[in-house]
Amino acid sequence: MRNEMSLEFSSISENEAFARVTVGSFITQIDPTMDELTEIKTVVSEAVTNSIIHGYNNDPNQKIFISCTITEDGIELSIKDDGIGIGDVEEARQPLYTSKPDMERSGMGFTIIENFMDTVEVISLPNEGTTVHMTKQLAKTKSVCK
Repeated sequence: MRNEMSLEFSSISENEAFARVTVGSFITQIDPTMDELTEIKTVVSEAVTNSIIHGYNNDPNQKIFISCTITEDGIELSIKDDGIGIGDVEEARQPLYTSKPDMERSGMGFTIIENFMDTVEVISLPNEGTTVHMTKQLAKTKSVCK
């Protein structure tokens, strides 16, 4: 069975929790472990926060887009913004890198995402935005989706 959902919301920090809960609720139908659920919700938080703070510079008049698909192989998750983009994706993926050191950002967002997901692809172009595509195999996915 394949199931999918899409979500679009304003780029305000209060919506980060909304995104976490929505994605978490959607994937509960495949009965993830508590660790898996926590990891996926954390990944959503990191990617949404990156979009708000780095992609849109806290501009509340922008939109963030999430799509999540349950497949026989696990989940596919994409988080997209149409913000300023990332000039050097490889540099941004380095632990402790931050483009906002004045905000005391930890620079661990991509590191956390990469540790919790099986695959992570970051597509970004200056002034066109960023999309983070991720996949994760869940322990019980194969038995539920077939």
